[in-house]
Amino acid sequence: MTLTARSLRSTVPPEGTSGFLLAIVILGVMLALAVLVGWQLSVLTAGAFPKAPPYMILVYVLGLLAVMTPFTARLFPWISNWYYLLPALVFLGAFTILPVVLTVNYAFTNYSAQNSGMPDSGVRAEATLNEGRNVVTLKEIPEEGGLTSYLKCQATTCAGDTIVLYDEEASVPFKAQIASVAGNAVTLAQPVPASLPVTQVTRVNRYQYIGLQNFQEIFGKATEALWPVFLWTVIFAFSTVVLNALAGLTLGILLYNKRLKGRTIYRTLLILPWAVPSIISIQMWKALFDQQYGIVNKTMGLLGIIAIPWLNDPLWAKIAVILVNLWLGFPYMMTATISALATINDDLYEAASIDGASRWQQITSITLPLLRSSFTPILLSTFAFNFNNFGIIYLLTQGKPPVEGQVSTAGATDILLSWGYNTAFASSGGQNFALASAIALIIFFLTLAISMVNFKAAGVFEEARK
Repeated sequence: MTLTARSLRSTVPPEGTSGFLLAIVILGVMLALAVLVGWQLSVLTAGAFPKAPPYMILVYVLGLLAVMTPFTARLFPWISNWYYLLPALVFLGAFTILPVVLTVNYAFTNYSAQNSGMPDSGVRAEATLNEGRNVVTLKEIPEEGGLTSYLKCQATTCAGDTIVLYDEEASVPFKAQIASVAGNAVTLAQPVPASLPVTQVTRVNRYQYIGLQNFQEIFGKATEALWPVFLWTVIFAFSTVVLNALAGLTLGILLYNKRLKGRTIYRTLLILPWAVPSIISIQMWKALFDQQYGIVNKTMGLLGIIAIPWLNDPLWAKIAVILVNLWLGFPYMMTATISALATINDDLYEAASIDGASRWQQITSITLPLLRSSFTPILLSTFAFNFNNFGIIYLLTQGKPPVEGQVSTAGATDILLSWGYNTAFASSGGQNFALASAIALIIFFLTLAISMVNFKAAGVFEEARK
């Protein structure tokens, strides 16, 4: 269908994919304009009224949407039929598109706890403002090296850099542009508003674009973190899929046998690990695996077996993670097997029995081949899930124990995602969000590559072409 100016002003919405995409574009442009204009208005408001609350941007955006919605409906009468997509687009932009854009952006910067773009509250200095309200004089510079060093200026004159001003309460920071510095005095490009009584100043810990330095750092120390963590991530995900699939298939086939007495009771008992919240289960296993007080080691001690350092030794910690993940994952595979078996016609088994096929031959020749199409997407999605299974690593071991020769943020049981988390949030005093963003990009491309290989090996692309 060809879209014309006349059809766009019709009350009848355009049909087909082109009409849907056009509606998405119009609504997206409307939201983007509302956000951009609202952001600019909030910046102007903060400049005129330093104590204005930060949520003013939301007020402006909502007000602009309230005005733009009927205006857009006048231009395109049919668009009102698509307004139900607005909440979805808002959440998609806020919780999917924006985080992705920020992650990609930060990966090429030096953004961290120290270089955050925010005022440095740890080095505030007392200051006074002249009558013209354009010269700030510091009583004492907190650091050596003069104002240029203290303010971390990009040029010796500090022209164009930023200084942060505070009142007595130091509740709302006011950013002012610097014209020049001399001694302890900072000349501002514009006078400070009369509504702000300046008593303190500080610098902005700015961040800047550094190109590919984060990626160079990661690959430059690949043997100390990237390759060991990546190898363990693949082993963890692959072994989990294999063990869970074998356990789930075996139990599912056994419990599907209609001649098995009490199979409903067995199903209920075996599905409990899936029904109990994983947070509770993992904490329970953490206590069971305690080297000194855990029931596992106490029971083994009664049998004359020495205590195993389940969570304190790199190898045994990895085994513990795989075992706990098996406990959490096999009920899902078992349930999927039972559901898939219900789709197989019983006549096939009867015919095989008449032909003299044993129970094992029926499983290998009928059950497993017919389960392949059902289990292929399940196995692929399970591998992708466990490749980024942050929860069990964080709750059971926190990535520990540490490994000699590896960086401190990459423990023995850390997978790529938990390593990125440690780098961004768990590094004591030096959270490196930019490096973690670079790790996130590497994880994305590795996951994409592995998924493509899995899809190719499983014949998913060939099935899609049929």
